[in-house]
Amino acid sequence: MKKHALKYFVLLAATLFLSATLLEYDAYARAGGGSRSMGSSGSRSYSRPASPQSAPVRPQQAAPTYQQQPASGGFLRSMAGGIAGGMLGGMLFRGLGFGGMGGGMGGGGIGLFEILLLAGIGYLIYRYVKKNREQSSMNTFEPEPYRGGYATPIAQTYQSALPEIDDVDTGLTHIRQFDPSFDENRYNDLVMDNFFKIQGAWMNRDLTPITAILTDEMRRIFQSDIDKLIRDKQINRLENIAVRKVEIVEAWQESGQDYINTLIYANLLDYTTDESGSVLSGSKSDPVKFEEYWTFTRPVGNNAWKLTAINQK
Repeated sequence: MKKHALKYFVLLAATLFLSATLLEYDAYARAGGGSRSMGSSGSRSYSRPASPQSAPVRPQQAAPTYQQQPASGGFLRSMAGGIAGGMLGGMLFRGLGFGGMGGGMGGGGIGLFEILLLAGIGYLIYRYVKKNREQSSMNTFEPEPYRGGYATPIAQTYQSALPEIDDVDTGLTHIRQFDPSFDENRYNDLVMDNFFKIQGAWMNRDLTPITAILTDEMRRIFQSDIDKLIRDKQINRLENIAVRKVEIVEAWQESGQDYINTLIYANLLDYTTDESGSVLSGSKSDPVKFEEYWTFTRPVGNNAWKLTAINQK
């Protein structure tokens, strides 16, 4: 049993070590690749971007309802309950043989007076409950005040049919207010050019040519990864890069900065070798397809864009 247990333990340890090694290689595959996200983009840091294939969905708020509190219902209900309770107690008391003054035949049991009184109390309670329910139902559709007037609440079924505001267009409009020369097509071309430059610098393990298009945070992250590749004497080789799509999916302004989040859909040969050229991970023949969100920022106005975050889809 001990030999079998030791054998299983060694096998498990070897499996975990191999998995950790492969995951480490994958973490450094291409610039910003792997399963991690990096960088920051203001208050939207590490948030999943809206899907570029569909309009953003906003949560729908139900129309407010108004419930009127009964003014004297509590007192009437308590009084009726007290009277009814007293009558029932009295009837029970007399029914047990403790006769006394009161209606009924021979002074015991339930008399005609008690029956009529209970019927009257029951009718009053019924009328009160019915009236309260009617008022509550009417108050549910009471118009809500709006800027000194009144606006009728929109039903839930009609709210879903209202057109949604395009956040991308709204954000780009705000950006153009400070930079009328901004052009979406030119921006997409710039993102594609920067993507190729960054991947080239990554493969060469030298960030000097791209320092101007990286924020300080992204430069530190890339440099840390490159330093590890150099220590491990590894090179992440990227070949036959083909960018299939560059699309703006979010645009906004925050704290005096413009932000544009861009979907990049591309494929390439992505493999890691040692310095002698032996392949350690990846493939020299099977291309890898991927989709990533690259966020660029700049001070508002006609200024240079810098990469500030990369998020995995």
